[in-house]
Amino acid sequence: MAEEKIWTAALLVIGDEILSGRTQDRNVAAIATWLNLQGIRLSEVRVVPDVMERIVAAVNALRADYDYLFTTGGIGPTHDDITVDAVAAALGVAVTVHPGARAMLERHYETRGGLTDARLRMARVPEGADLIDNPISGAPGIRFGNIFILAGVPHIAAQMLEGLSGRIEGGRPLLSETLGCWVPESEVAELLEAAEKAHPGTQIGSYPFFRDGRVGANFVIRSPDPARLAACLADLAARLEAAGREVRHGGI
Repeated sequence: MAEEKIWTAALLVIGDEILSGRTQDRNVAAIATWLNLQGIRLSEVRVVPDVMERIVAAVNALRADYDYLFTTGGIGPTHDDITVDAVAAALGVAVTVHPGARAMLERHYETRGGLTDARLRMARVPEGADLIDNPISGAPGIRFGNIFILAGVPHIAAQMLEGLSGRIEGGRPLLSETLGCWVPESEVAELLEAAEKAHPGTQIGSYPFFRDGRVGANFVIRSPDPARLAACLADLAARLEAAGREVRHGGI
């Protein structure tokens, strides 16, 4: 049987405001969750400032290393929104005003003061790009090959992703189950490793916590295969119980 392809993606978060701490990024979790539903694993997140050469270098590295690259931020109407210019430079293409994007913006701003030069900046795309619909603010996202350029505003980025649902190729979603124990993870580390090795195609992550004056851990089992996931879950629970640990299904 041929090995199942694992589809991967990277997220490039662009913006000085993220690195300065003035703005807290809320896109990572939402995009990771959406990608998993498409059967695509978010494998790397990188944050870069609004600096042309830094964005170009990151785009070229990430688009080559993963099946898909998503970017957030830097596609607004102001001079420091340079994501389109940087992606075009990375691809070696010109920047052009997309007629479809211009039409969308003209309709959106018809009763909001019209399409100014600043607003027209949001119709600029790397030449040859396609558009990603944005039903909220009129300014579309952009797709060029395996690159998806999204807004930085979380609720707008979420709507752009919704429009992409079911339209890009992926594999099976990564499923998960959780077991919780009141135990320091160091005391069951070898047990966790043995359980994972006994079930190829599964992963076990350990997430310790301190609560109510006690140390505990939640163990998350992941697999795209429901049967393998169930088998590993049952085996890990049995191993923990055999070691004298009380197991809580669903986690603590």
